[in-house]
Amino acid sequence: MDRIYLDSAATTPVDPRVLESMEPYFTGIFGNASSVHAAGREAKAALEAARATIARSIGAQPAELVFTSGGTESDNAAIAGVVHAAPAGGRRGIVTAAAEHHAVLSPCEEYGQFGHPVSVLPVDRHGVVERESLHSVLKESPLLVSLMYGNNEVGAITPLGDIAAQVHAAGALLHSDAVQCLGKIPVDVNDLGVDLLSLTAHKLYGPKGIGVLYIRNGTPWSPLLYGGGQERGRRPGTENVALAVGFAKAVELAAGAMPEERMRLSSMRDQLEKKIRENVGPVLVNSGSPERLPNILNVSFDSAQMPMQGEMLIVNLDLAGISASSGSACTSGSVQPSHVLTAMGRDTATAAASVRFSFGRMNRPEDVERVVSVLKDIVARMKNH
Repeated sequence: MDRIYLDSAATTPVDPRVLESMEPYFTGIFGNASSVHAAGREAKAALEAARATIARSIGAQPAELVFTSGGTESDNAAIAGVVHAAPAGGRRGIVTAAAEHHAVLSPCEEYGQFGHPVSVLPVDRHGVVERESLHSVLKESPLLVSLMYGNNEVGAITPLGDIAAQVHAAGALLHSDAVQCLGKIPVDVNDLGVDLLSLTAHKLYGPKGIGVLYIRNGTPWSPLLYGGGQERGRRPGTENVALAVGFAKAVELAAGAMPEERMRLSSMRDQLEKKIRENVGPVLVNSGSPERLPNILNVSFDSAQMPMQGEMLIVNLDLAGISASSGSACTSGSVQPSHVLTAMGRDTATAAASVRFSFGRMNRPEDVERVVSVLKDIVARMKNH
């Protein structure tokens, strides 16, 4: 049975061209980038070239990028770094939204125990922060606002460019988790107006285990870890040159193909949405706004019309050769409904009966027909039990 993978928002395979670019740095070019001898200098040159490529892709300066272990570390480091750098007696308070990834919500909650009041703002029916709530909380002069650019569960896009002006006018800093966006929609730190930005490689056919934290020059920030002087003293530990090179190659490839790929992915997403509505039954599309990521379709079965067990739906899809998700991979083992969907106003039963389909390079239009056929049969069987 040929499997159909529709969980690219969770992770993607490493592109063979990315793997090829990385291979020399595991064996032949193996030097420590902090060493001053020839082997170290060769590794350092590759590291800095990779940093420059990624920086160029987001409109940043190379020195503004810190390599991390991935999106979660980047999110944690952004929040912790700003909090630790805040002077005693200065601004306090962190603002975020209810539909954020746990890599943002959890550290916000943690630092709320250390004298920083945390405001978790409501979101609208599409999963975007409510602007009036943001306007109100900014009057309290918070230190940091952290809002996701593209939501990992429903694909909602936050209008950061507009929000940044509002945040900065209030004297606060702005961080954004843009992990799902790079390579799918334009990401430019100057257009977005962010002070800090989190990225990772494995969402765009790069290796797992490496990410980037962008820190705008002049942003008050302290490191999360202490040790050697790597990454200009901002992130100690021997740099993983091979993964950095792979990240840069993935970014380069994605940037070149983005306009065409964006149209291709959104076409399949829209076709799947249309055919599910026509052939499967009453579904609710989560974040049906035009401003959403091109590859994510999240649907719920309305508990009032068609009670459905979401986890069983995912299991049955998997048994039929279709890999999909109930939401974030980080919480896929949980029996709790998605916090994103409940924040958007879905009742608990409906939120629990949800499926996220996320397309990638390996998907083709004919996948849509098979998914709809399989889903139709599964839903019919589940309704009769």
